[in-house]
Amino acid sequence: MTIYLTSHTLDGSNGKHAAGIPVRLEHVKSNLIIIKGMMDEGGRFSAEIPSKKIIKGDLYDIIFSVTEYWNKDLKNTDNENVIDEIVVRFRITSSTKYHLPVIISPNSYSIWKSS
Repeated sequence: MTIYLTSHTLDGSNGKHAAGIPVRLEHVKSNLIIIKGMMDEGGRFSAEIPSKKIIKGDLYDIIFSVTEYWNKDLKNTDNENVIDEIVVRFRITSSTKYHLPVIISPNSYSIWKSS
């Protein structure tokens, strides 16, 4: 069985896709990085994870590293970013599809599980 993990990042400050954000999935107990990648030009990330890399019922963190995105975007404004990473902890169960879209702004974010 393969686990499908997808995400879509939108910049809440301008309504555009948030491209170029590094993303990684870590197993909480072992701190092992399961996968890592980057949001594409459309602000999307997609990964197929072989079931042998996943322990069902365990917790995982999906981590969005937003510092560089905001550093380039905010350098000519008075805004300041205080969030370096968005860490979302979730449990992988019997579901095979996890879509976790996120809306980001310099100092807040909103995330949910979608189908």
